[in-house]
Amino acid sequence: MKFLKPLAKWLVIVLGLLIILLYITNTDYLIKAVRTIYLKGHTTAYLEDYKEFDNKFIEAGNPIPWPYHKDFNLATITDKLAQTNQELGTIAYVIIKNDSIWFETYNDGFGEGSKSNSFSMAKSYVTALLGKAIMQGYIKGLDQPVCDFLPEFCEGMAAKMTVGDLSSMSSGTNWDEAYYSPFSITTRAYFDDNLKEVIKGLKVVQEPGQRFKYASGDTQLLALVLERATGKKLYNYLSEELWKPLGCELDAPWQVDSEEHDFVKAYCCIASDAKDFAKLGKLYKDYGNWNGKQILDSAFIAKCVTPRFSSSPQYGYGWWLKTIGDKSFFMMRGHLGQYVIVEPEDNIIIVRLGHSKGAGNAVAVFTDDISTYIEEAYKMLGYDL
Repeated sequence: MKFLKPLAKWLVIVLGLLIILLYITNTDYLIKAVRTIYLKGHTTAYLEDYKEFDNKFIEAGNPIPWPYHKDFNLATITDKLAQTNQELGTIAYVIIKNDSIWFETYNDGFGEGSKSNSFSMAKSYVTALLGKAIMQGYIKGLDQPVCDFLPEFCEGMAAKMTVGDLSSMSSGTNWDEAYYSPFSITTRAYFDDNLKEVIKGLKVVQEPGQRFKYASGDTQLLALVLERATGKKLYNYLSEELWKPLGCELDAPWQVDSEEHDFVKAYCCIASDAKDFAKLGKLYKDYGNWNGKQILDSAFIAKCVTPRFSSSPQYGYGWWLKTIGDKSFFMMRGHLGQYVIVEPEDNIIIVRLGHSKGAGNAVAVFTDDISTYIEEAYKMLGYDL
């Protein structure tokens, strides 16, 4: 047993040297990654990880609950949907018909009011705030250069980059959307305590505004533009202009990089429930009108849910687009299969939140689970696709 004491000593020395090396190489954010994710048994961000980070709250005002449909939960869930929900760890599945809750089910200890990470569904909120900032005159329009707000992007090709390029994922930056690599900028952005400095280091390496390339850094840059343009913290701006006007019921944590720097992870990380997330879907379904008040410009929303590039019909401005049969859906999407799916003509909103979207690490593609959630909802409704 005598060997244990020197072994422990050497382990402490090696661990100390490793930590020093991480600080020397500016990868000390990995310490936080190990502590908050990997030591808790996860290999990537997870639904309730917001509890491990600093947060600021998107405050709710006067809550307006969704009404319940006269046929609430009378439908029987299909076998395929039940199997998919079980296999992929669905925690919430809600169908909203004609602006009323028609069906809902919860699992794994989650229920109404249970908060979970939106992941990239937050990108749709940031684009909505861009629309609001344009309405209010803080930003001239989608074609205004980012350089007007961020002098770090005023040279070379970066000077051509517009706020619309950021919203439509066509900035041309060198952002690497790699969720499972510990050394990618995506991982650094999730765990670094000074996110502004991380994104200011981005380089524009391709002509902006030419093609779609999914990049969370685009939304993070857009958040910085919005804060510079409005002079407001994004969590306060979202609360004032959308969360409260839409009657959201929960005060929603939005992860920030640190208490010191107080910059939201705008490309992700709003923690709320299915019904509050669905309200932005309803606002877009109704082209910005909420109970008779025009909260967002209808022309802006029409642009958001139309492909910007014919070569990338799956994306508009901050929203994903999918066609099944003769139905056109637009949706908010997030890591691990967080979805708010809207079909305006049928007046249907489908919300799915859960632990997995299925096998593989595909990014910026439509995985099979999305079609399942849509097709099985339509079977339950008795609608054709």
